[in-house]
Amino acid sequence: MEEDREGFAAFLLRLRGKGMVPKALIAAIEATPRRGFLSPPHGGVAWSERMVPIECGEAIEGADIQAAIIAALALEPAMRIMEIGTGSGYSAAVMSRLAARVVTIERYKTLAEQARQRFEALGIENIIVRHADGSGGLPGEGPFDRIVAWAAFESIPRFLLEQLSSGGVAIAPIGPEEGEQAVVKLTKVGSRFEREDIGVIRLQPMLSGMAAVL
Repeated sequence: MEEDREGFAAFLLRLRGKGMVPKALIAAIEATPRRGFLSPPHGGVAWSERMVPIECGEAIEGADIQAAIIAALALEPAMRIMEIGTGSGYSAAVMSRLAARVVTIERYKTLAEQARQRFEALGIENIIVRHADGSGGLPGEGPFDRIVAWAAFESIPRFLLEQLSSGGVAIAPIGPEEGEQAVVKLTKVGSRFEREDIGVIRLQPMLSGMAAVL
């Protein structure tokens, strides 16, 4: 669609303006139809910088911040990724084209099922969807080379250190429920983290448990 092409072109121009155009990431984004991961009323803003509403009262991050965070993960073909907060499934689909396996966790059954169906429709076979409580990661399923969270923690959670491989990287928003949070990149070095703040964001807080109805 013309509107989609124009939106994508504007998105690429914004990325280039920020000096962030990893070729492999752009190829993965081009191969993943973002509009197909959004409900029809919001397809026209697929490439917006703003949050886009999805089902279950949730929203996914704007295209720019999603691309920036995935770029900062520096994914490589052999890596195993854990994603906390599947949402529409778009970010997992992009990452699946850059890494060996993505395990994505979603507390809402509706979102988990919709994402699974989208992956199947696109023939993506290296994503595992877990309908589960992601507030503690996935004990017993690590270690992971990369971990990314799309909801905010008040402080750096211990499980990140426990479930990351040596030299692994986690990116998560850290900060208060209300107001802005720091986008924090944590690199595991031995039994500690090296921390780098790479941006500011405003996301919903991490919730424990699974949704009772949706």
